[in-house]
Amino acid sequence: MKYIQEAFDSNWIAPLGFNVDEFEKEFANYIGTKGAVAVSSGTAAIHLALSLLEVKRGDTVFCSTLTFVASANPILYQGAEPVFIDSEPNSWNMSPVALKKAFEDADRKGKLPKAVIIVQLYGQSAKMDELQSICNAYQVPIIEDAAESLGSKYKGKFSGTFGEYGIFSFNGNKIITTSGGGMLVSNHQEAINKARFLATQARDPAIHYQHSKLGFNYRLSNVLAGIGRGQLEVLDERIRRKREIFQTYEKELKKFSCISFLKELKDSFSNRWLTTLTINENQAGVTVEEILKAFEKENIEARPIWKPLHLQPLFKNIPYYPHHKDVSISEKIFSTGICLPSGTSMTEVDQNRVINCIERLLCHSH
Repeated sequence: MKYIQEAFDSNWIAPLGFNVDEFEKEFANYIGTKGAVAVSSGTAAIHLALSLLEVKRGDTVFCSTLTFVASANPILYQGAEPVFIDSEPNSWNMSPVALKKAFEDADRKGKLPKAVIIVQLYGQSAKMDELQSICNAYQVPIIEDAAESLGSKYKGKFSGTFGEYGIFSFNGNKIITTSGGGMLVSNHQEAINKARFLATQARDPAIHYQHSKLGFNYRLSNVLAGIGRGQLEVLDERIRRKREIFQTYEKELKKFSCISFLKELKDSFSNRWLTTLTINENQAGVTVEEILKAFEKENIEARPIWKPLHLQPLFKNIPYYPHHKDVSISEKIFSTGICLPSGTSMTEVDQNRVINCIERLLCHSH
């Protein structure tokens, strides 16, 4: 409230002002990048990153398939075509095997992608060493979609700092929120300045309104940036709580061999934005659908895992590279996965209701 009050007191309600500048500085400071640009959404941040990399009609962009549609929509905004890459079983994130195959095919056709969008799903980092070395071999830049993984680390380095560009979301459901908002980060100061210019309608430095480039109305408002600054101060506490929620679920449910939780990769640290698990339906004697229905009856909101983008009607006939020729890991995760309630304001009583509901179902089915 203090930061919001300052915005009102100074009469800077506009999409610029002290809070925006400070939020960008504090954020870049936290994750350790040279610069950050506060924008209206994570989607806007991806769109800006693609614009900065000059992705245009006729280009292709490789993208994780197991993610929210916003990871890929901006590829279409630019008139380019996505190519979807499957997950691998350990992190649920982009499969290095599938990525390598996609690159080999693209290389053979003499048409490399303009960029690769790697998503860090549910707070868990992808196998960045392997993925980076493949992209580096072909000299194709990475956009890291860290919308869900603020505060997560891979080999001691923060999520969102591996690619040419990193993007974050502060949507209402994220680990910290500005109600709606996002951030584009990079170590290239020049690119950051250019992103700021593009996000502010690409207005040339002239006293009159002059525009030589196509721009966007993508800046975050000073009021919302104030919320972001306040939230950033409690980020570590939120991560601690998210991890605690995960640990409780794991401890109470690991007695069921039909349940597998998404594990942290070796040398990685997950913010555990959402606690996710997969169910072996044959072993459990209940289906994912039945579990979700039972939750609904108890007024517990749970969700399936993201539906892979290559299965979405919007992306019909788009090329897709599975993890192995006959094995689509993302489809398997989608058909057997559940996201459990993981809000940081959950009480112990709330969480026990969720756990009891699962226990009743699984014990009953045995």
